[in-house]
Amino acid sequence: MNGILGSLKLPDGLKNLDEAQLNEAALDIRKYMVKTVAENGGHLAASLGVVELALALHSYYNSPDDKIVWDVGHQSYPHKLLTGRWDYFTTLRQFEGLCGFPKPAESEHDPFLTGHSSTSISAALGLALARDYNGDDYKVIAVIGDGALTGGMSFEALNHAGHIKTDMMVILNDNKMSISSNVGSLSSYLGRIRSDPKYSRLKNDFESFVNRLPLVGNKAVSFAERIKGGLKYLVIPGMIFEELGFTYFGPVDGHNIKAIKNIFKQADHMKGPILVHVVTEKGKGYSYAERSPEVFHGIGPFDQTNGLPLKKKKSTSYTEVFGQTLLKLSRTNKQVIAVTAAMTAGTGLRGFAREFPERFYDVGIAEQHAVTLSAALAAGGMRPVVAVYSTFLQRAYDQILHDVCLQNLPVIFAVDRAGITGEDGETHQGLFDISFLRNIPNMAIMAPANENELQDMLLTAFDYSGGPVALRYPRDKVEGLEPKEPGIIPWGEGELLKQGEDLLIIAAGTVVNPAVEAAEKLFWQGIKTAVINARFVKPLDQELIVTWAQKCRRVITIEENVLAGGFGSGVLELLEKQGVRLPVKCIGIDDHFVEHGSRSRLLSRYKLDAEGIFKEALAFAGKKAVEGQT
Repeated sequence: MNGILGSLKLPDGLKNLDEAQLNEAALDIRKYMVKTVAENGGHLAASLGVVELALALHSYYNSPDDKIVWDVGHQSYPHKLLTGRWDYFTTLRQFEGLCGFPKPAESEHDPFLTGHSSTSISAALGLALARDYNGDDYKVIAVIGDGALTGGMSFEALNHAGHIKTDMMVILNDNKMSISSNVGSLSSYLGRIRSDPKYSRLKNDFESFVNRLPLVGNKAVSFAERIKGGLKYLVIPGMIFEELGFTYFGPVDGHNIKAIKNIFKQADHMKGPILVHVVTEKGKGYSYAERSPEVFHGIGPFDQTNGLPLKKKKSTSYTEVFGQTLLKLSRTNKQVIAVTAAMTAGTGLRGFAREFPERFYDVGIAEQHAVTLSAALAAGGMRPVVAVYSTFLQRAYDQILHDVCLQNLPVIFAVDRAGITGEDGETHQGLFDISFLRNIPNMAIMAPANENELQDMLLTAFDYSGGPVALRYPRDKVEGLEPKEPGIIPWGEGELLKQGEDLLIIAAGTVVNPAVEAAEKLFWQGIKTAVINARFVKPLDQELIVTWAQKCRRVITIEENVLAGGFGSGVLELLEKQGVRLPVKCIGIDDHFVEHGSRSRLLSRYKLDAEGIFKEALAFAGKKAVEGQT
């Protein structure tokens, strides 16, 4: 570590720095973050915006004794750098390296895991209540922002915290993605007055005096309160928080360390829940991120001298194929509505939003609302498509079950980032959607093996009116097949890709092609392997699977999903129901969360690539590889 922070024991040493030195440290932090993310990829823009805020927090409070919970943890990079992880920051998001989100197993300065947004206030309230029950005396601070306040859970927690009145602080990092800014000296002045104990005493003395006046006392106080309330609504931008039971401070310049620390000092005099509203610039200090904060929200490796990606895109992604196909189909189907939860670009819907703004809804970080809204749109005769990452669809499980499937409504779920997603790690791997969707009556699930199948499946989903359909596809590049016009897949039918008599592999989704490669290698080991591309996870192609299972007498299932309740479980249930008794091996993710690392490395680690499938199949067949025959 170089620069002014090099000789300090962090974070305690920050308390010995003056304002100028802290601002110098901010420059060093930004430079290091840009360099590291340029090499590794990551969430840059939000973290650049909170450098001064992190410095103010750690130079004023005493982490890890005081608990700081960072919402949507991708804004936590400065926090990581200031809490003993500077030397390891170069391993950010790399296999067995530093996690991209706060992680208690990684550092005692991370009191709570925050990978999904809108959870920090609930977590902070829980920590504050635990402190109170245990008779401890530490501060609890939640830092929320980057649109997370659009999540309903945030307001549920604000409502509860305001009711309980325990001591805690919520810092609203307003980086222009949630609440509009209103920075000015008048608001700061009002904040100082309201935190001054002399103001509270004067108010109480005035009310006591007026109440003692004969006849007019109560009316006068009531009238004064109405005037005061009206004025507050005019001049204080945080009245919604005041009405929820919080004492509001701000807005304050989130890049002015001195101003932020002054607010902390004022807040120390107050009891109960406090909300501090800081206004920051997303991407601050790196001009390319300032100009394009959405691009630098989550970005791959780039040239820091010009902000451009290091590698030119050689092929398109499944996300782009979905977006292009949906747009094409929507031109001839005016009933199509696209819905997403704060992920317009991430789910490939930019083109749709531009061309059909009247049929597009970005509801913010509100997956539950997105699903129920879509259910009602379907009930009204529309054909809604909910485009969402697998890991975020988990947040709307009750709405899928109760509002969509129970009513058997034709909502289409475009489940992006299904399977192993890579560097974002445990909180973002899409490894549970088959299991939590397959068990719900009326839900159909399809998984394409390539880009052409994705197009076919989207068209098939629109053609099907029997109920809800989920399409799951990965965060990956497509195969580069010759493009073709989409066609309708016969409902519930799988596809036999290879014939064999010794072993049957049944695969769903992107593991189909590795399964074919493995079957070809097995042939040279004397194992004639049949391969089925299931296409449908639910309903399964009963006739095809049972026929070839009986013919081959050994079955392997493969899926990019947890094994518990997944695709393999469905095949086992089918065979049991049909009275077919034979050896079955299920390959997928065992009962644990998958760490961060590149997608290719993780696929290899969990034996979901061609080589891993080949070795597992060979062992299942009771054979050893013959050298030179693969």
